[in-house]
Amino acid sequence: MKVHVLASGSKGNATLVQSGDTNLLIDAGISTRRIKNCLDELNIDIATLDGVLITHEHRDHISGLPTLTKKYKTPLYSRSDTFQAMFCKNDIPKECFKPIYNSLDLGKVKIETFDISHDAADPIGFSIFANDQKCTVATDLGFVTTTAKKCIDYSDYLVLESNHDVDILKNGSYPYYLKQRILSNKGHLSNMDAAWTLARMNKQKHCKVLLAHLSEENNTPKIAQKTVNTIIEEQGLDLKLDLEIKLTKPNEIVGI
Repeated sequence: MKVHVLASGSKGNATLVQSGDTNLLIDAGISTRRIKNCLDELNIDIATLDGVLITHEHRDHISGLPTLTKKYKTPLYSRSDTFQAMFCKNDIPKECFKPIYNSLDLGKVKIETFDISHDAADPIGFSIFANDQKCTVATDLGFVTTTAKKCIDYSDYLVLESNHDVDILKNGSYPYYLKQRILSNKGHLSNMDAAWTLARMNKQKHCKVLLAHLSEENNTPKIAQKTVNTIIEEQGLDLKLDLEIKLTKPNEIVGI
């Protein structure tokens, strides 16, 4: 299995998960041109995508879908309420909508959904299983519920939100209502919450982690890395043996 975050952040999100001949995109919040260019760099033909798994309907996760589906007829997999809430649903060919609830099999890949806490119609995370490996994508989390924690456990690859530093957010320029939204249990996961999630998760021998959806206004890569590393090391974990952590970027492919 290979995992590449093509873009991550408030300006657009897209993640590629590969296993054998199966290529899955999780979210498509960047332009089709950018998606194609990224896939070209990875020697993948965009026309061969087996589907797009959609976590929720916010624009930074779906803005590329109208062009992608019209040009390539790529199947879209998500909850029915998510499809109904999309701003662009009338611009997408009807045959591309493939509602799912609990699970889906695509070739030799098994996909399981799990509920997450976010201010969207019916937001979900994904666990993808192939070749005795597990990849979990869990971003846009207000907090890590018991259900989400169970689905994150024992992941070989984990894309986990580390959106903001609480102090920077509270003292920053965002209006009060937006700060409260981000800090709420339907908002976004802080660096500290991401760190404790990693420290407490049940682990495989070696878990590869991509910290995602870093805020450009309320976080920095240096602060996110320091916060997560400090808490993990204080809990007695080895950042070389137990966890391998990378930070994603808004405009650059980061892979594991």
